[in-house]
Amino acid sequence: MTSDGAVAPVRLAIVGAGGIAKTYAEILGGAFAVPATAVGVVDVNVDAAKAMADGLAVTHHGSADALLDAVDDLDAVVVCTPPNTHPAMVDLFTGRGVHVLCEKPLAVDGAQARAMVELAAGRGVVLAMATKFRYCQDIVDATEMARAGTFGELRLVENAFTSRVDMSGRWNSDPDISGGGVLVDNGTHSVDLLRYVLGPLTELIAIEQARPASMRVDDCVRLHLRSESGVDASVDLAWSIDKSLGDFLKIFGTEGEARIGWRESAWRRYGAAWEPMGPGYAKHPAMGGALAQFCLAVRGVEPLAVTGDDAIAAASAIDAAYDSLRSGGWSKIALVP
Repeated sequence: MTSDGAVAPVRLAIVGAGGIAKTYAEILGGAFAVPATAVGVVDVNVDAAKAMADGLAVTHHGSADALLDAVDDLDAVVVCTPPNTHPAMVDLFTGRGVHVLCEKPLAVDGAQARAMVELAAGRGVVLAMATKFRYCQDIVDATEMARAGTFGELRLVENAFTSRVDMSGRWNSDPDISGGGVLVDNGTHSVDLLRYVLGPLTELIAIEQARPASMRVDDCVRLHLRSESGVDASVDLAWSIDKSLGDFLKIFGTEGEARIGWRESAWRRYGAAWEPMGPGYAKHPAMGGALAQFCLAVRGVEPLAVTGDDAIAAASAIDAAYDSLRSGGWSKIALVP
């Protein structure tokens, strides 16, 4: 805290200068207010690092080691590199006492995620997985309404993240780098979102649709899940199918429902008119909210909202989904306290 009671800005560097990192750069550049100050950008592609760093008026570096050697009083980093690099990045930065906000998935499997969480905890360093949908205000409001019984007894939650994106030439389609396909990519968001709304998830079955011949990883998958509280959920994931849906999350109860959309959200009691909830998903407020809460946790102002257990649980659910694809049946999800 500063002398006037304000939160001292976290001195933060961006590690990775790809697509998702550009949004963090926009946020740090003023698109959304966060208690952080950009101090550096890292990428093995030095030109990409320089371009992003120039926009923030900070230094650029070709490696994480170079950043650590050059930047004094580095408080934290946001890691935006591919999943197979996350363990080494977390080990390096937490070993130097630097807090880490890591883009999803935290790791490519539950065991690796648990090892990373335990490593950071043992070093007394904050480690969080970036989960932007928990910071979409319409989702927060709908979840609070569900917990308050506004929709009656919950019966079903539906989620769909389907859009046409050519992943064939990206690292996302290389299993050695990504750890999997659309399940790891968008599915990590889905299972974390469902766990936020419903609580612990206990089992699931996964069905993969035919993938394009050029793809080495899953491209289109449907999940059916059950929560510990007895509520069913369904998830549709795709890179090559666009369902053109206005809503990406639907919550159904015995007395009402909510629809959370990309541009607007609404809810109703059955038999009554729909009532607006909010403007739907907005990228900068959602990602900025995750970054801001991480910074407050770094400064000790708030407890970490998305905990290590949340990251482990998400990875464990994806483990179960791949187990289900291999077995063709239901798979138990390892419960996290």
